[in-house]
Amino acid sequence: MKWLDTAAPGFEADFAALLDEARETTASVGGVVAGIIADIRARGDAALVDFTARFDGWQPGALRVTAGELAEAEASIDPGLLAALDVAAARIEAFHRAQMPADIRLDDPAGLTLGMRWGALDAVGLYVPGGKAAYPSSVLMNAIPARVAGVARVCMCVPTPGGLLNPLVLAAAKRAGVTEVFRVGGAQAVAAMAWGTENIAPVDRIVGPGNAFVAEAKRQVFGRVGIDSIAGPSEVVVLADRDNDPAHVAMDLLAQAEHDEAAQSILITDDAGFGRAVAAAVEDALRTLPRTAIASASWAAHGAVVLVRDWDEGVALTNRLAPEHLQIMTAAPEALFARIRHAGAAFLGRWCPEALGDYVAGPNHVLPTGRSARFASGLSVFDFLKRTTWVAAEERGLRAIGPAAVALAEAEGLGAHARSIATRLTP
Repeated sequence: MKWLDTAAPGFEADFAALLDEARETTASVGGVVAGIIADIRARGDAALVDFTARFDGWQPGALRVTAGELAEAEASIDPGLLAALDVAAARIEAFHRAQMPADIRLDDPAGLTLGMRWGALDAVGLYVPGGKAAYPSSVLMNAIPARVAGVARVCMCVPTPGGLLNPLVLAAAKRAGVTEVFRVGGAQAVAAMAWGTENIAPVDRIVGPGNAFVAEAKRQVFGRVGIDSIAGPSEVVVLADRDNDPAHVAMDLLAQAEHDEAAQSILITDDAGFGRAVAAAVEDALRTLPRTAIASASWAAHGAVVLVRDWDEGVALTNRLAPEHLQIMTAAPEALFARIRHAGAAFLGRWCPEALGDYVAGPNHVLPTGRSARFASGLSVFDFLKRTTWVAAEERGLRAIGPAAVALAEAEGLGAHARSIATRLTP
């Protein structure tokens, strides 16, 4: 774990090193992924079966999960857990329904009618991780916005190590409106959804997190299909003053660290004693965590406590970090949040841990990583919608604005453009 102090002479160099930490690993797997994609394009389902045998350790007889298997999985789950899934699904749906935009129709003074129409994508591919952990919450967060947006076909691919499917993942898929589920994972699943195979029809956009191979595959198929983002390791920045319980903050940091050895957890505080107390609480908690090996590796390699002289410095450093997740645990969190320009999602107050947003708060937990919150946003219904603008003009409108268009077309040397308008203006 790193300790940085803005008052220290070498702070700027140390903070720059923290910003530039290489936690992404996609570049090293580019060649392997390109080979996988090429094989899927050439051999289709046969290649999918071979890769499943190689990477997941079993040979599937059928790639698609049947409706009977989905029902059987749901029946095997404790009713209390299904109720929790329903709470999450309802809250996520309500928040995303509130995002749905309205069409635009504008009658302008020149006599033209201008508009913008929103429409859903035809088909979306959802990738759900299934390696180090299974994430039914990820199914809800990716599939529900697609259904709310009006996507007719939602295809889900999930890896099945040893041939085992997580029942809660399947139950989440059923509740979220997923129309097809396939037991394939990795870069090969991304390639299959992008290019299509005998059993998996191609989609228009692929969303959902995954490992370095999945992220690199999404990068390589972009253009053939749309993607949500190139997701990297998870990260959190916590702004906390000394009036917090160090044990609470420690668990907030470890909630990100336990995702992956490359995850990053950073505490920014204005009190040195509190920062040391949190670091000690992290060490105590690591002794009892179920995923202590992963969390310990993450905290040791990428964890940091940053001591600032005031919250002006804290805000400035947070904007430079542009974190995926931001927790503000100060006396006036909304006042500080008003000054934050770059964060994927923010959680305000001492009673609002980021983990709440991972499951049941309502806003999406698929967020920009690796400082990309500077220019990107979290998943929403807008990822499953596209805009079509339209113009309607009668003769009066064309005569009002056409001459300006003719002049600009002629200035650009595009004679056919100019004439297509000018011929209509000639008596």
